[in-house]
Formats: sequence, structure tokens, C-alpha cells
Amino acid sequence: MAFSDLGGKQSAWSGARAEFLGRHGTLAEPAVLAQGRVLSGRVGAGLDPCGALQTRLELGPHAEAEVVWFLGEAESKEQASALVKRCRGLDHDAALRDVIRHWDRVLGAIEVRTPDRAMDLMLNRWLVYQTLACRIWARSGFYQASGAYGFRDQLQDVMALLAAEPSLAREHLLRAAARQFVEGDVQHWWLPLTGKGVRTRISDDLVWLPHSIAHYVEATADSGVLDEPVALLEAPPLAPGEHDRFFAPAVSEERVTLFEHGARALDRSLAVGAHGLPLIGGGDWNDGMNRVGEGGRGESVWLAWFLHAALTGYAPLAEARGEVERARVWREHARALASAVETQSWDGEWYRRGYFDDGAPLGSAASDECKIDSIAQSWAVISGAGDRERSARAMAAVNERLVRRDDRLIQLFAPPFENSPHDPGYIQGYPAGIRENGGQYTHAAAWVVVAAATLGDGDLASELFGVLNPISHASSRAAIRRYKVEPYVACADLYSTRPHVGRGGWTWYTGSAGWLYRAGLESILGFRLRGATLQIEPCIPKRWSGFEIVYRYRSARYDIVVENPHHVSRGVAQVEVGGVLTATTEARIALVDDGATHRVRVVLG
Repeated sequence: MAFSDLGGKQSAWSGARAEFLGRHGTLAEPAVLAQGRVLSGRVGAGLDPCGALQTRLELGPHAEAEVVWFLGEAESKEQASALVKRCRGLDHDAALRDVIRHWDRVLGAIEVRTPDRAMDLMLNRWLVYQTLACRIWARSGFYQASGAYGFRDQLQDVMALLAAEPSLAREHLLRAAARQFVEGDVQHWWLPLTGKGVRTRISDDLVWLPHSIAHYVEATADSGVLDEPVALLEAPPLAPGEHDRFFAPAVSEERVTLFEHGARALDRSLAVGAHGLPLIGGGDWNDGMNRVGEGGRGESVWLAWFLHAALTGYAPLAEARGEVERARVWREHARALASAVETQSWDGEWYRRGYFDDGAPLGSAASDECKIDSIAQSWAVISGAGDRERSARAMAAVNERLVRRDDRLIQLFAPPFENSPHDPGYIQGYPAGIRENGGQYTHAAAWVVVAAATLGDGDLASELFGVLNPISHASSRAAIRRYKVEPYVACADLYSTRPHVGRGGWTWYTGSAGWLYRAGLESILGFRLRGATLQIEPCIPKRWSGFEIVYRYRSARYDIVVENPHHVSRGVAQVEVGGVLTATTEARIALVDDGATHRVRVVLG
């Protein structure tokens, strides 16, 4: 039950937009103002709806008055009325100060100052705000208004909030685990109030759970979360030939630890195809490739890299719990995946994307369309599993073939699908160069930035971050007219073909916000939490003379200055903490919750 209120001072109101605007009125000059009308009080169904409240103020010379407007919702009319009455009695100035303090605490947990002002503007507050307010809380935006959770979606989002709101990440790990079936697979997305959601054959969803759990435990040292009991879901599995099913599953009486949820997800993901690679199923990270493996035999190179990262990241958690045999099986499988990619899927200058059911390659130089796909290259680096020389060559191919500097975009793959003899799936239904079909998919483009920094190329990583930074798309009137979307939030995609080259789409509700934040903060500036230790491992442009980070750790404040006197991209030479200078190759700072301000100096060289 939604409500609107002017602190009880409304003298008239209407639920009809036409009455407020007038027959030929506009928002710039609504009839109710231009003609001095009094609203009629008309409300109810069948109207072009709005909420218009009217009150009258009389001001003498130099006088001022305040109008407080409440907008909200509650479960019922009675609860809404009670909430309105309570809010009317609040100290509104104090309430506003509390809200501001809350946002300052969350969004100000980390502040950076670099030579790149546009980077600072996005890393300070805006990307965190977009991730938290839109992706975690609202789960809605202009382009998607469902309120549903995506299984892989919010698991990635909360990983960007570990410094600002780690409790939200913990809470969501348990929430997501509760959407896993006893067989180990998960709901692709679900509605929180009813539990209704979609069971699919998408292959990567479940792997994000152990991957996120391992990252959370590493960053927070909160191993206790692994013992939290979480129920499973029960429902008949998908029938042969059934691609997906939307329904409300039953909650099983079986409850297992969060660790076991992650372990079952990995155990479920070990099947491989003819090339020794993971089965792509109904699509891996790219849902639009839902018919590459429709027959159950298609394989994914990207998923091999990602699964390798999840298996090797989760194995230490298993060993610490005495699950030695499980860890051994996972490590062995990870080694086999890396070997299979190198022996079966190196295409000469880059890694293939996968294989169709009939064994035909996807993402090969021999292909007419989708010759090279960025995520198979970036994750060869991010996973640490790819041959180093090959991975560098693959990223060079991405830089040459997919980074379009003149258009300021990074394509997901090229060329787009249009007339492929092999049907990749609904991705081919998008026009060429739009969204996943050969446009920039910013989520994946952020991985290109991460990979560049991982390889040690700070100049390229910083340049590509600038290409993705929405501020850089609003530097002139012509750029604004081309970009067409908000220049202060990350957008999901940019179009790559005429007449829409450089046009943005799907802003606000996009997982690219969290990944762009992590690419800038973790990969370029090198800010990495490890429990009560902070590691600083930058990979910055050689031209930078340094940068600064202010980190608020509980009651303490850490003022960190990174100096780059020799103009290198990375490599720590000295660390000074509390006036004590140490020659070292690692900047590891012990964090203390003592209410004090600590000054840290890191010298690269």
C-alpha cells in the first residue's frame, strides 16, 4: 500500500494525471498551477494515475516556510496510516542528518585521489551507490522492473561491497544458498516474496556460489559463515528436452552448511564433453548462447577458466575442514581443465570460446562470425590457469580486434552474429552490434581491464578504464548526443554498429557497476582486503607520480599515500607505517580497530 503525504497539510489532492496537467498542459506548465485550480479529490481505478497533493502557503517579505513530503509504502492501509502518523511526529532535520550520516559511512568507507579525476568521481561513492541502491535493494530500473534476485547477479554485486558493507555480502551468501536444489543446481532467478523462480540448464549460475564464498572468506576471514545451516529446495528435475520451468519449489527438510552448498555446486559441475571442457548447457555467463549446447554436448572454454578459479579457490576451504579427498578431486579436475583448454582450444592467436553440439568451434579465426570473444581471453588471465605467453597474446588480440578507441568501446566479441550456419541461440535475435551480439557488454569489458592489470600493464588498464568510464562519454555536446544515457552511472552496454555507434543502453540496473568498481579499486589501485590485513598491490600508469587512499576501518582511519618516483606500473619497494620504513616487496598493513588515524606510505620501484 503506497502513500503520499504533505505532513497532513494537504488541502486538496487528485489521482488523475489529466486533471493536474490539463488537457493540453505539460509538466513545464501544468494547468493546476497556470490556471490556479483546486484539485478535485478524484481518486480510484481507471485513471491515468498520478499522486498530486496541494497545499497553500502565504509568505511575507523575507519569510520562509518548509513543506515536508512523505512518499512510502507498507503492507496494508492500516500500517501505511500508522507509518504516516509516526513520520509526521519525527524531528525531520534529525532524520535527514541520520540518513546523510548513513550514506557518508557506507559510501565514504573508501576515498581515493588519483591523477585521473574522472576515475575518482566514479570510485568515490557513485559506483558503490549504484550497486547498493539499485542492484541490491531495488533490483529494478527503467530497463528491468521485476524486483527478482538473479542467482549469479547479486552474488557478484555484493563482492564489491566487502569494504563498505560486508554484512550485506554475508547475508546474501546465505540467501542465495537457500535457492539451491538438493541435486546441486539452482534457481536462475527468483521472486523473494513467493519463492517462485526459474529452474534452467544454465551452467555457470551454481559455480558463482562457491566462487563468491571463497572470495568473501578470504577478504573478511569470516570462516564461521561456512558452518551456517541453510535449507535446500525440492522439486522434480527438468525433464529431457525441457529447457526451463517457472514454479515455486518446496523447501526441503534437509539443511546443510553453507560450505556444503558450495561443495555440492562444484560436484555438480564436473561433467565434461568430448574436448574435456565443461558442458555449456543452456548457456554459460552469456545466456544468449542458449542453443550452443542444446543437445547436451556443447562445451565452454570460458566456463573451464571460471570453474578452474572456483575449484582452486574452494579447495583450501575443504582441506581446512578435513575434506581432503574432495579437495584432491577438485584440484585434479582443475588441472585437467587447464590442460584441455591448452591442448584442444588454442586457436593460434587466442582461445576459442567453446564448441557447438556437433563439435564445430565457436570463437575461432575460422568462423565467419564471433571469431574472437573477450571473456575466453580475459579469464585465461584472471583465473591464473592460462599459459602466460598465450594469455598475453590472447589479450593483445583483444586489444587489437575488440578495443575500438575511436568509438570508445570494447566489444564483447566480433563480428556479430547475423547469418551463422550454427544457431548460437537467442543472441542472434538481437540486431548486430546491439547488447551481447557484438556490442560492448560493460560487465565483460571490465574483465578486460582486470586482465590487463593482472598482466602488469597499468597503462593499458587505466586507458581501458577510461574508455568504460561514463564520464568520458559526456565530455562534449556531440558525445552526449551520441551516448544518450546518464553519464554518472555504469551502463550495461554500448552499441557498436551504425547508426547507433557509441549509444549506451540499460543503465542503473547492471552488474557492470560492481565490476567496474572492483576493476578500478582492486586491480588498478591494488586495494585488497585479507581479513584484518590490507594489501596494496597497485598496477598504475607509469606516468602517475602516485595516488592516495583513505580507508575507514571500523573506528580507525588509514591515510595511505602511494608514491611512484621511478614511474613504474607495479612493484612495491618500501612501506612506511607509523614512521617505520621497511624495504619489502609486499605492502601488507595490519588493521587495528583503535579509533586512531594511521599514516601509511608505500613506495613503488
